[in-house]
Amino acid sequence: MNSGDVRAAIDAARDAAAGPSAWPAMTYRKLGRTGFDASRLVMGCGASLMFRQKDALLNTAYEAGINVFDVGYSGYYRYAEQNLAGFLKKVREEVFLISKAPADLEAEPDDIVTVQQARDAAKLWRQRLDESLSELGVGHVDAYYLMASHNPSLIESEEIYRAFQAAKQAGKVSHLGISTHRNAEKVLAAAVETGWYDLAMIAITPAGWYDWESRAVLEGSKPMSELQPVLEKAKASGIALVGMKAARHLSGVPLLGWWKKLDAFDEYYGENLLAAPLSPFQRSYAYVLAHGLDVVNADIQDLVQLQENVVATASSAAYLA
Repeated sequence: MNSGDVRAAIDAARDAAAGPSAWPAMTYRKLGRTGFDASRLVMGCGASLMFRQKDALLNTAYEAGINVFDVGYSGYYRYAEQNLAGFLKKVREEVFLISKAPADLEAEPDDIVTVQQARDAAKLWRQRLDESLSELGVGHVDAYYLMASHNPSLIESEEIYRAFQAAKQAGKVSHLGISTHRNAEKVLAAAVETGWYDLAMIAITPAGWYDWESRAVLEGSKPMSELQPVLEKAKASGIALVGMKAARHLSGVPLLGWWKKLDAFDEYYGENLLAAPLSPFQRSYAYVLAHGLDVVNADIQDLVQLQENVVATASSAAYLA
């Protein structure tokens, strides 16, 4: 960490300690056809709550105006749902609650799944929804995602939709969603065509699609500015677009020898955003929110990160008008 990073960290910690009353006011956006008036920052709870409760952090997020909380099933996020349960008891009727689980389909992205494969996948996904409800200590989630979606054939499967419809009729879930960071453009297109999905959490950066396998921007991706027709078509269909991994590329992957790339997205920014008093991570969030995303999901580990992300989302419009 260089001296500039140290000073920024000290300043952020001081500002965070001032608490939500001193932070910018949260801004809101309708989540597609769900109709929910959502904070533009989604509190990502999966990685943050994997091993312990952080009610003080969750309470501060709520006080800062965040009203969408995203978590995931125990097979991936360990104890995160359990660790969110206590907080939910106090605010459940005031927030939009999202969880998610994969279907564990053994198929490549472009394979056509069989009816039996889809049926087995749907059964497992539905079981995991029931497990999530138990872990969260609730009888209902507002949305449940088909997590790590990469196969359009499964997205279009009536077996998946029937499983969702059965859960909805039982009062367990209101909205069907997907999350994807592999083959995302084709997955999103498939979701649009079905008319079944209300939310899509997509891994996208100012430079284009984020690729989970390479932990970088997808090779050959168009920049986000050129993906607007894809995003607008999804939004026009009623799907709420939730961003993720907007800034992950900037962090690099130190274990693989890929160090921070803090200027990786600078070529996509205008003068106002480059001159804004924001960190590289904040700039990426501000940019994606101004280029097609309704809200952005951030994995928030501590108070400093929370304050940084609130500032980025709440003030994004000021630098991108």
